[in-house]
Amino acid sequence: MSAQAAPFDFMASNHSERRVVITGMGTVTPVGNDVETSWKSILAGQCGIDRITHFDATPFDTQIAGEVKNFEPVSAFPSAKEVRRSDRFAQFGVFAAHQALLDSGLDLEKVDRDEVGVYLGSGIGGLETTAEQCTVLQTRGPGRLSPFMIPMLILNMGSGIFSMFYKLRGPNLATCSACASSTHAIGEAWRTLKMGDAKVMFAGGSEATIVPIGIGGFCAMRAMSTRNNDPKTASRPFDVGRDGFVMGEGAGVVVLEELEHAKARGARIYAELVGYGNSADANHITAPSPGGEGAARCMKMALRNAGLNPTDISYINAHGTSTPQGDIAETQALKTVFGEHARKLAVSSTKGATGHMLGAAGATELVFCVKAIQNDIVPPTINIENQDPECDLDYVPHKAREMKVKAIVNNSFGFGGHNATVIAKKFVG
Repeated sequence: MSAQAAPFDFMASNHSERRVVITGMGTVTPVGNDVETSWKSILAGQCGIDRITHFDATPFDTQIAGEVKNFEPVSAFPSAKEVRRSDRFAQFGVFAAHQALLDSGLDLEKVDRDEVGVYLGSGIGGLETTAEQCTVLQTRGPGRLSPFMIPMLILNMGSGIFSMFYKLRGPNLATCSACASSTHAIGEAWRTLKMGDAKVMFAGGSEATIVPIGIGGFCAMRAMSTRNNDPKTASRPFDVGRDGFVMGEGAGVVVLEELEHAKARGARIYAELVGYGNSADANHITAPSPGGEGAARCMKMALRNAGLNPTDISYINAHGTSTPQGDIAETQALKTVFGEHARKLAVSSTKGATGHMLGAAGATELVFCVKAIQNDIVPPTINIENQDPECDLDYVPHKAREMKVKAIVNNSFGFGGHNATVIAKKFVG
């Protein structure tokens, strides 16, 4: 007779007592090149998806994407030359991190830069550089390859060059876990602060894959929507007519800070980051585990580390990519973790507006969650015209909703079976 599994204890926790708060935020998205513009667009239900303009997408099955528009990164770089030596994904990441630095009010002249770190992830990294340099190799030979090719394409360069620009000598790495990359970066930065290995961490991620090889590769997988004649409604999480995700691009970065350090400098505190979960499906390279089992374990871990019960959560920003399998699996996972409370939760996916920003998605969506906590209003899921009967929770359709937002869950799940969840709540001193 097998032993019965012990009941899951949501309140058990062995993390340190150091508290971690969010003191700065920056974004570059298809609906705005800063936090306030992006947030206002999201609340208004505006969509940043349209026909691809970066290249001629006519031969591709998918011809639409959420492109970043009117992007001028030079203000975040030491010079225009440094911009040219950086791939677009790194430009996004550095620009968002620069925004977050300014927003935080952190005076780097008054802190120990050995205790300031950077964790910026990416799902793919410098795909545009890779493709361009492969063409150079094939058409012009190895002698014409750029000496900056490798530094431009490797995905750790966003975190690397931002630390170099500002002489930030604390912990520094780049996470790579597909669409969970930036949420993992934030979670691991949280752990770093909890362990006392830094006082301040810049954390998030960036992505720039709206290039022919990126669109072509995902088309070959039949993973993306082909609703080319109606781009604004192509990304439709939890709708019965969804036919795949829509590619997005951009970056999201938050400044995480040890509470006492933030208080000592009089920082404005947006919210407290209290929990992090990290699990593997160990099931399939692209499909979620049956019933969302891996995602459920990830959320349970985050709740345990946060010292919260399921009923403490008000709002969930779902991974919600608008894929047939993924949206159902996440709904099942939410029911597993939250039980009857799942039907009382407000759940939305902002990917209907931004598209799927891959390795930048989680960080950008955490910014939206923090704005929800601040303003007691949650963003809508747009484009739900006929809700899937198998996705039967409250997905805040069409319009933003005013409500008390005490604590949020932010989910990110990636190809390879990577799951990441972070939890934030209103800051109470």
